[in-house]
Amino acid sequence: MVDKNLQDPSLPPWPEAAHTLMALMHAQGEVARLSEREQLFSSLLVSVNAVLWAFNWENREVLYVSPAYERIFGRSASLLLADFNQWRDAIYPDDLDYAERSLAEVLEKGSVEDREYRIIDADGKVRWLSDKCFINRQAEPGQPVIIVGIAEDITEKKHLESELQRLATTDVLTQSSNRRHFFECANREFEQARAQGSALAFLLLDIDDFKMINDSYGHPEGDNVLQRIADCGRSSLRRGDLFGRIGGEEFAAVFPGCAPEMARQVAERLQREIQRLRFRYGEHSYSITVSQGLTSLTREDETLDSLFARADSAMYEAKRQGKNRIVSA
Repeated sequence: MVDKNLQDPSLPPWPEAAHTLMALMHAQGEVARLSEREQLFSSLLVSVNAVLWAFNWENREVLYVSPAYERIFGRSASLLLADFNQWRDAIYPDDLDYAERSLAEVLEKGSVEDREYRIIDADGKVRWLSDKCFINRQAEPGQPVIIVGIAEDITEKKHLESELQRLATTDVLTQSSNRRHFFECANREFEQARAQGSALAFLLLDIDDFKMINDSYGHPEGDNVLQRIADCGRSSLRRGDLFGRIGGEEFAAVFPGCAPEMARQVAERLQREIQRLRFRYGEHSYSITVSQGLTSLTREDETLDSLFARADSAMYEAKRQGKNRIVSA
């Protein structure tokens, strides 16, 4: 036991000194725990593939941005903290108006969780962001409006969605619209033409003697013919026209805003391009022809089905007349 008479008079009494020591040790422990939490939080922020951000609405100042910003945008976080336009300038030009309007909507709604827009990173690569944002509801009256958010890189998801959409709407062999997608688009164009009283033409095309090609040269050669026909369709039709493969060797086209005379000219151009095609199989060379049926929207009680039926009848009439021709109905 320490003799109290030996205690240095310049030091606090023993009970008080012990209390001070315990308080100091407790404070040091709290500091250590806070440091551990800060390190853990920093590690989590580095590992998350999303940008956490805070933005002062009044003075357009980025108050905070997480480390993922530099990884996703490829730009300096310090430059962004100094100038909000660093973020704005990275947005894909076609999406800038939407990105700004949807950010402003958070002032009325309190949160906006369905924002998706593109950015261009420092390497020139286009990326898709899903950028959710919220108003800080804990702000005191008179305090600046702080918007906080999380911007997630969804580029791979968008690419997958695009590929699934392409597979769902595209004929795999010819890369033109498949039957379902063609008629969905054709129906939209038909309804718009009827509502606006504008012109519209419908065309059906069938390859003459296609079975003979398959029987003589095999199905791979037949597939090559189909692909070349689709190429002619893409190069011969006007921008905005629809073209698709709707059956084995049958294709269809819709010409929005196209009067009958112009539609005939487009069909004739397609006919000539197909007639110019040359194919070679081993030592044999051959060409192909097609029969086309063409019709136009003329009556108020018309339907897309009636247009299709009339074009179909005209196409078979072209077959009966000797093939390699266009019949209008």
